Amino acid sequence: MAVDDVIRWFHILAATVWIGGMLTVAALVPALRKVGVSREQIQAAARRFGVVAWAALSVSVATGITQVIRLDVELAAPLTVKLILVSVAVSLAFVHQEIARHASAALRGAMEAVLLLLALAVLGAAVAL
Repeated sequence: MAVDDVIRWFHILAATVWIGGMLTVAALVPALRKVGVSREQIQAAARRFGVVAWAALSVSVATGITQVIRLDVELAAPLTVKLILVSVAVSLAFVHQEIARHASAALRGAMEAVLLLLALAVLGAAVAL
């Protein structure tokens, strides 16, 4: 297996963990609330997911940059769109993490929905490459 294949494999794995984790959390949180799990317990789980998500996102960004450099990829429209979407998603994820403790459930839910849509848009942009 060539180095570029390994880099791409880690890139896809990290993106899968990030997006798949968000889908899982999006499905679990309402179910946990419905059965009476406390807000503190949900927040603890969300913080734990945050550690995994930031690690996966960091690997994905690092391997993405490495691929652009190693493969001498031209910044064509689909890649530019993907990079913009990733930048917006990372920024929104940071803001969400910083304000989540003090934000209303409605605001947190709206931000999480937008993050999930952005992640799916990133995936769509990646498929278009």
